[in-house]
This record gives sequence, structure tokens and C-alpha cells, in this order.
Amino acid sequence: MRSKGVAVVGAAETTKLGLIPELSAIGLHADAALNALADAGLRPSDIDGLATAGEYPPALAAYLGLAPKWIDGTTVGGCSFMLHVHHAAAAIEAGYCSTVLITHGESGRSGIGRASHAASTSSLAAEFEYPYGVAGATSNLTIPALRYMKSRGATEEDLARVVVVQREWAAMNPRASLKTPITVDEVLNAEIIAWPFRKPMCCLRTDGGGALILTAATRAKDFPRKPVHILGSGEAVESPMVSMMRDFTTFRGFRTAAADAFAQARIGHAEVDHLMIYDAFAHLPLYGLEDAGFCKPGEAKDFIRERNTAPGGKLPMNTNGGGLCYMHSGMYGMYALQESVRQMRGIAPAQVPDARISVCIGVGGMFAAAGVVIFTNEARQ
Repeated sequence: MRSKGVAVVGAAETTKLGLIPELSAIGLHADAALNALADAGLRPSDIDGLATAGEYPPALAAYLGLAPKWIDGTTVGGCSFMLHVHHAAAAIEAGYCSTVLITHGESGRSGIGRASHAASTSSLAAEFEYPYGVAGATSNLTIPALRYMKSRGATEEDLARVVVVQREWAAMNPRASLKTPITVDEVLNAEIIAWPFRKPMCCLRTDGGGALILTAATRAKDFPRKPVHILGSGEAVESPMVSMMRDFTTFRGFRTAAADAFAQARIGHAEVDHLMIYDAFAHLPLYGLEDAGFCKPGEAKDFIRERNTAPGGKLPMNTNGGGLCYMHSGMYGMYALQESVRQMRGIAPAQVPDARISVCIGVGGMFAAAGVVIFTNEARQ
């Protein structure tokens, strides 16, 4: 499937971000959806496709007053929304629907209406990981992080440097949760959560959400906003358990999804102007840079140290501040997509000059799933 015939014509986040105790999770979905509809100049009756994660699609459709003829409830963690874009583009091109709304909303900090994600006692993780004290994101993801550091020669300072650069981007974003500049020493002297992760190396806990509206690119001129075209997309899974990864130093999901997306887009890495890599923890951008082909194995740490991803660098990355400094309500992928769209529209707070192509990379679970979407602001033949 080549999805360059589909465009994003509506995009918005919730009215507020951070702490929103007055709205439940489904209320955050609705707030983001209404904002995206207003952005596109559409009404609920114009929507005939719905994709969402974290809420039961029929319940959300009823809540919003929609009557979709195509739905997608794929839920694989934080990259679910990248997969929704991938699936929605295929559905639109196949004629199953014409206008798809993708929604996200989580009360990750306030916990209002938050769904329980407790693992079944009969799950693989409960049987083979929990008895050994491996439970939760911090203890799960330290395992590949430590192996990566040993094998690739990365240091705690390299992880801290990711945080420092993210904070530089966040300082330019009025809606970012953490905007105060931070140094490598300050990161390394912060509270240890699970070695080697210090607190600033771990994602935020916030309330919020976002929504996208997709339609055929041939209709894009009928909408008030500058369309953002989908050049390529891909998805992949590896394992529901970190302990079953084939190689802790590389994520097969990133490699597979990125290869498919780049093949569809028919572009080279040198053509990419802007990059978003899911950064729930500080080591993830290192994996993304290498597994998506922007750096050779072991070179991502040097690429970041040389400030290639920082303001003024040759490959601006996570320009909203990322999950470490901007927002992270639990499933961060929607916020990364929103920033790619803003950059392609030319309206991001930390706008990359003359950016034409943005790559958005997401992970779901503990290296369980991956999604990649490549955007452009130029219509392609």
C-alpha cells in the first residue's frame, strides 16, 4: 500500500495539557476530537471512519454522535496512533470510508476514568517475568538499556545528553510541561528511579490527548488548513516481553516498520528535515536513530553529542520537547504525530525552517510494537 494519496486535514490536541482533573479519559477524547473537527471545518456527521485506542470504539462513536462505517480499535501501546494512520490511509484508498477521525485521550496524571491495564495472572509476563521482579516500564526497559550501553559503548552521560537537548526544545514550547534548562550534571545528580535511569530520563505523567482527521489528498484543497500528505507508513511487532527480544541492542520493530515506510515514500534519509522518535525513556532515541537507518549501530550517541538533533542541528529531533519534557499521558504517539503535522504546516513553536519531510517513529509496550509515518507538505505525483 502506498499512502501518498491521503492527507491530514485536521489536527489538534486537547484544550489544556498537563493536569486536567475536570475531564475523564473519554472527555479528553471528545475535547481533542471537537478541536480537530473545528480545525478542519467539519461536523461529526462528516466523519465515516473512527480509530481510537484506550476507549471502546462503539462507545466513543456514540459519545461523539458518530455513525462510522469503518472502525479500528488497534491498541498496542504508545504507537497505536501511528498504526491507526497506517490503517486509515489504506481504508481510505480502498474506498471503505472517506474521512477518518483518530482520537486519543488519557487521564494519566489525574486518573479520572482511566482504564485498568493490569496484566492477567495467566499472561506470559505474569508467568515468566513478574516472579523475578521485572514489572513496569522502568524495570523492564532498563534491561535492554544496560545491554545496549555495554555493547554500544554508550554511557550515562550519553543518556543525560538526550534529556538536555529535549529540554532545549521544550524551552521554546509554551505548552511544554518542563521548560527550565538542565545540564548533564544535573541529570546525573537527580534521583535514581531504576539504574541507569534518573528521574529526568523517565517520561512525564500528564493528562491530555489529541486527534487527527484524514481524507483523500484529492479533497485536501476543500479544507481551510494546509494539508499534510502521508508519504509512507509501516508497522511491526516483536515480543510482548522484553526478556524475549532477539537482541537487546536493536529493536526489530523499528527496523521493519521504518524500512517499509521509507520504501513506500521512495525517499532517502538525507531528504528528511525533521524527526520525531518516541522518547518515553532517554535511551529510545538512540535505538530509533540506529534502527531507522539514520545512524550506524553505536553511532547515535555521537550523533546527539555533536548536536545534530539539537536546535540548529542538521536533523532536528523531538522538537516539541518529547515525552521527557512536553507531554506523556501514557501513550505518547499522538503527541509525536501532532508535532510532525505542526512542523509540516509551518506552525510549530520551534519551527524548523523550510522543513518539507518529517518522519515520526513510535514504540508500543516494552519494545512490543512499532509504527512509522512519513509526512510531507508537498503533494507528490
